[in-house]
Amino acid sequence: MATVPMDIVRDIFLRLPAKTLVRFRVLAKPYCALIDSPDFIASHLDRTLRTKDHLMILLRGALHLYSVDLDSLDNVTDVEHPMKPGGPTEVFGSCNGLVGLSNSPTDLALFNPSTRQIHRLPASSVDLPEGSATRGYVFYGFGYDSVNEDYKVVRMVQFKRDSDDELGCSFPYEVKVYSLKSNSWTRIGTVPVIIQFLFYFYYHLLFRRGYGVLAANNLHWVLPPRPGLVVCNSLIVRFDLVSEEFDKVPLPQDIGNYNSDTQMDIGVLNGCLCLMCNHDQTYTDVWMMKEYGARDSWTKLFTVQKPKSFKSFSYMRPLVYSKDQNKVLLEINNTKLMWFDLITKKLTTLRIKDCPSSYSAELIVSSLVLGCKGDPKEVKRRQQQQQRDQEDKKRQNKKRDDFLSKGFKLVL
Repeated sequence: MATVPMDIVRDIFLRLPAKTLVRFRVLAKPYCALIDSPDFIASHLDRTLRTKDHLMILLRGALHLYSVDLDSLDNVTDVEHPMKPGGPTEVFGSCNGLVGLSNSPTDLALFNPSTRQIHRLPASSVDLPEGSATRGYVFYGFGYDSVNEDYKVVRMVQFKRDSDDELGCSFPYEVKVYSLKSNSWTRIGTVPVIIQFLFYFYYHLLFRRGYGVLAANNLHWVLPPRPGLVVCNSLIVRFDLVSEEFDKVPLPQDIGNYNSDTQMDIGVLNGCLCLMCNHDQTYTDVWMMKEYGARDSWTKLFTVQKPKSFKSFSYMRPLVYSKDQNKVLLEINNTKLMWFDLITKKLTTLRIKDCPSSYSAELIVSSLVLGCKGDPKEVKRRQQQQQRDQEDKKRQNKKRDDFLSKGFKLVL
């Protein structure tokens, strides 16, 4: 390898998964410098996003996180991360190889499963407004602001007048945005009234509807239908990560033909915002907004009938196309993954060896974002801990030597 020109080495390295590149950093100082360089990290991510190589599925079981390569489902890896104390840890979004992790509204982190590097967010308190008794539901969102080249986390906290207030409409939400570039939180002052209707207890009880869906520099949440409140029937609210303002997304024009029992969810496929319309748990229509913001670009992609083996069919979202574009990987009821054949309209279970029986899934790309050195604070903490361990060891060795020198005398 020493005789291979660096431009060829760079071209080879760009084609490798991030896990392999982390190991290759120890081969030589020039390779380490190349892999750690911001230009290489950006180029590696750009190629991975274009080719869709080295895709991983992050599985969240009852207490643990697991990862498995989409092209090799026989090797499930337990994902170790420093957020476990106080868990179980929630995964509230993914972007460019990073995932958002949460133990509580004040214990958040960005984590790269490929490099195992973590960046803990500075704690930001939740300030209860005067007159409120308790905090209610918390909504999260995580995405990339490509205009300002910044990763951002959105936290929306619902307040309740008392513990029996399940609707939680009494107080406005507290909305804060974290910027990785500045490593700080900012409170959003102007929040539309419609946000107060984002939470509905039974709607959010089982599935991850509280986590924002990222598409086109915007995070999205769907408002649940509420009996007697027409204004809240299936609206999509978006938060622009660039302007940091709220707005609404227009629904397909034909959506008006659906009845009030139609349940709507949102997702993302091929980078485009998707709308799933579930009809009385019998079948689900999947729509895609092919040109973001243009109502006329909504197109119905396919319809999925309820699998015969499922007792309920209340939640479904698409994750990724197969490489031949003939199938779509679906997550159903936050418990199973299935391939849907776009030609035959048949469903096939994606069987993953040695994985938990029930799990939620997140699609992750292989990337070096956050670098291989990780959070400077975390690195410093580890270095300090290693130094303390070495000092403790020295003290123990000194005590032992003193004991041996004082307690024993050599008799000739």
